[in-house]
Amino acid sequence: MAFSHYSPVPIHLSHGGVAASESLFSFHLNSNSAMTSSLNSNNIIMNGNRNNIKIRNGSNAASKISHINAVKVDQSLVSDDDENFVLPSKEFVAQANVQSQQQYLEMYKRSIEDPSGFWSDIASEFYWKQKWGDKVYDENLDIRKGKIKIEWFKGGITNMSYNCLDRNIEAGLGDKVAIYWEGNEPGLDGSLTYSQLRNKVCQVANYLKDIGVKKGDTVIIYMPMLMELPITMLACARIGAIHSVVFAGFSAEALTQRIVDCKPKVVISCNAVKRGSKTIHLKNIVDTAINDSALNGVSVGVSLVYENPVALKREDTKWKEGQDIWWQDVIPSYSTNCPVEWVDAEDPLFILYTSGSTGKPKGVVHTTGGYMVYTATTFKYAFDYKPSDIYCYITYGPMLNGASVLVYEGTPNYPDAGRCWDIVDKYKVTIFYTAPTLVRSLMRDGDEYVTRYSRKSLRVLGSVGEPINPSAWRWFYDVVGDSKCPISDTWWQTESGGFMITPLPGSWPQKPGSATFPFFGVQPAIVDEKGVELEGECNGYLCVKGSWPGAFRTLYGDHERYETTYFRPFANYYFSGDGCRRDKDGYHWLTGRVDDVINVSGHRIGTAEVESALVSHPKCAEAAVVGVEHEVKGQGIYAFVTLVDGVPYSQELRKELILTVRQQIGAFAAPDKIHWAPNLPKTRSGKIIRRVLRKIASKQVDELGDTSTLADPNVINQLIELADS
Repeated sequence: MAFSHYSPVPIHLSHGGVAASESLFSFHLNSNSAMTSSLNSNNIIMNGNRNNIKIRNGSNAASKISHINAVKVDQSLVSDDDENFVLPSKEFVAQANVQSQQQYLEMYKRSIEDPSGFWSDIASEFYWKQKWGDKVYDENLDIRKGKIKIEWFKGGITNMSYNCLDRNIEAGLGDKVAIYWEGNEPGLDGSLTYSQLRNKVCQVANYLKDIGVKKGDTVIIYMPMLMELPITMLACARIGAIHSVVFAGFSAEALTQRIVDCKPKVVISCNAVKRGSKTIHLKNIVDTAINDSALNGVSVGVSLVYENPVALKREDTKWKEGQDIWWQDVIPSYSTNCPVEWVDAEDPLFILYTSGSTGKPKGVVHTTGGYMVYTATTFKYAFDYKPSDIYCYITYGPMLNGASVLVYEGTPNYPDAGRCWDIVDKYKVTIFYTAPTLVRSLMRDGDEYVTRYSRKSLRVLGSVGEPINPSAWRWFYDVVGDSKCPISDTWWQTESGGFMITPLPGSWPQKPGSATFPFFGVQPAIVDEKGVELEGECNGYLCVKGSWPGAFRTLYGDHERYETTYFRPFANYYFSGDGCRRDKDGYHWLTGRVDDVINVSGHRIGTAEVESALVSHPKCAEAAVVGVEHEVKGQGIYAFVTLVDGVPYSQELRKELILTVRQQIGAFAAPDKIHWAPNLPKTRSGKIIRRVLRKIASKQVDELGDTSTLADPNVINQLIELADS
């Protein structure tokens, strides 16, 4: 969750570089999942034609937006009743950064026709020790023409930490609060001004240099939502080290995979954290991961541990002399001044791991200059940022704009389901950015937990991580936003470095559930299975033409996989892996993943990862995992499991299998359903026909389609009979 003084309360450092999915509510995101509710927003606005839309507050609508190559969705997900729109109030439009469709179209047109000029003007607002060369960008997205390459501002010398901190301090913002922190327990809080934050960042940076971390080295950060998380990120950026934030909910095995892949000089964590009433012993997970990494030939020299006494006392923490170092014993002794390591725009800033359909996480690499420019710009416009606001996207986007961010350690329903709104009122949060999962969960808890708080400070609401179904959108708008806060329903990915398709709150009418139109510089294209680009109203695969500054540059240590996954499916396009529909007005509707990745509460989970974990159990012979619609999580995990011959089905074994997944991947990847399967539907060549499994899991057994290629058609009847066992 994210709050922001301009803000949603950030509980998540989304693609500002923090773990992509630190919590249910967050400003971040990445991805999509299926929507099923029909679009019918009569309770928000009155019907009208597209040239004169009337809404409840009496405002007039604007005319139909000119055609933009947008994205597509499955037609069955939304009704044809798209004459209904929701408009921002006249008061909101009057103070918006982009105030009309025409203004957006003019800016968008320039960003596409003159990307060098458009992005150069924006980039010049930041500090560059040395400006970039003659080429603002250089790209090749056509694998037929050679190696895939994307470069922006190459030759430009800058530093992310300097632009987030020093530049703001020099502009007179040194005494402005940069980070508000709200603890798990009500009443436990703190804050840091920009000057105080820089001092702490410099101390950590000096320590890292002292233990041998230098430009280009990697550092893994496995921390909960404490202020030390963004502090550490900024410290790494200050000295040119590459940081990789790992969601503090991943298991030891998942953390091991990331350590082995990026070979960090140091792992930074804390001893434990309280999440609601539960204590999570993070250091125990780190200890196991470090030991297992050593068995795989990767040695971590230092484990820096922040003492979190509210969760676990120092004397109760397991300790290994010679490896473990207490943060509080070393960091405060270092100087609060640390020279900046100037880096090239194309030097890596961070690695963020995301699930892949092969089962091996992909290390998405973002570079400094392009990411800096893009994340700051998307933050400014998609959330219509004003300098007086508090927000969270969480670290880089807000701080590059001089915003205040709110970091929340706990869960959204602790001590009760009103905690989000208590925090909103306490800090006068203006932007609340979260995942549809949390919206649906809060809906289930009832309106009274929302309406008992004023929420008058809220100005913009945001949705991230997956498509939001129209009914949840309307509840979010009507109940949480009192029908006055526009919703930035954003589509983006770990790979994109920022919002790609998103409403600009003051610019155009919204349709509940639609991500609307592309952000500046983004050229979405919907293609069919043969890669032919579709025009007008259509459904297909969502791709992007051309590059944008925030685009990731490679997968860490595996450029071949980068090319194969994202650029080989459709020549000269970036393939997002998502499906999309474009309606007759040009609005984009995301329909979810088209590959074997399931989006659970914003977590992208490879089916192969879950299947691998299940099969590791000695009594499991085979497993096939599919995603199914889930009223809270967007998608749930449905596992078909074939046991070893002679092993009986039992509730105890079902629990063991779920526990195995929790231990190897994390609790968020635990299957919602284990379906016993004597056999799986396969072709004669042995390939599992997953579309059949999806239909069985969704109880759509009358829509199985062609089953003539099955080696044994009787398998289907067996699975249907065992569906409720």
